[in-house]
Amino acid sequence: MKLGTFARITLVSAALLTAAGTFVVAQTAPLAPVEWDRRALDRLDRNVRRLERALTQRNAAGQPVLLEPDPETIALQGQTQNLDRRLSDMEATVQRVNADLERLTFAVDEARDDSAALRRRLSDAERRIGELERAAEAAREEAALSGPITANSPTGDAAQDLTAAVSLARTDARRGARALETVVITWPDTPQAREANLRLGDLRAAADDDAGAVQAWAAALQGWPRAAWAAEATLKLAEGLIATDRRTQACGALGEFTRRYAEGAPAALRTRAGQLRTRASCT
Repeated sequence: MKLGTFARITLVSAALLTAAGTFVVAQTAPLAPVEWDRRALDRLDRNVRRLERALTQRNAAGQPVLLEPDPETIALQGQTQNLDRRLSDMEATVQRVNADLERLTFAVDEARDDSAALRRRLSDAERRIGELERAAEAAREEAALSGPITANSPTGDAAQDLTAAVSLARTDARRGARALETVVITWPDTPQAREANLRLGDLRAAADDDAGAVQAWAAALQGWPRAAWAAEATLKLAEGLIATDRRTQACGALGEFTRRYAEGAPAALRTRAGQLRTRASCT
């Protein structure tokens, strides 16, 4: 394949310069621009052909023309290769960094999952510990409320012990009942013990424990005291006896009310006593 005119000119010129050695170019005024018409192009083509023939004859005579690359081009190629190597090294470094980042991201995700699992286990453990603590507290409280009652006076005075027990019963019926029972045991055969039994009967009736209420009211009325509360307590006892299907005993309690308390009792209590006699079918 033949080279173009300008390509041949370039090659031939470079060959002549290399073969002839180093030329000193004199500083001259710049040439006027060439007018490239058909005649000029033909002349240029003829000159190129002459140069080609001269190069062919020189090669045939054993004096080959060697084309040496430009040193600046070689240096530029070396710099380009160096830049290529540095770019390759940077690409390899970036790939390693990306791989490390992926491993770190995976490790962070695993650590986050492990942390969430630990938080769930910790929350579950705290919940179970709370349940155990509440159960233990309930067990201790139950043991304290279910244990045997012994004589004990927090204040050293029957009236003050009774007042404290009544106050506690208003906020905590179970603890209040235990405090009232403690008053009964600590101060037996006293007016405070009778009133404590009266209030115990009221607490048990409110808890639908009719049998327990009857027992406490009967203890309060033992000996038929002349206390202000005795008349109403007798009617409560009679009503409790009716509720527990002991009508004969209820009629006996109503007879005691008539003999001991009716005369000084309010009209409302006397009316209530008549209604209870009817319910118990008293003769």
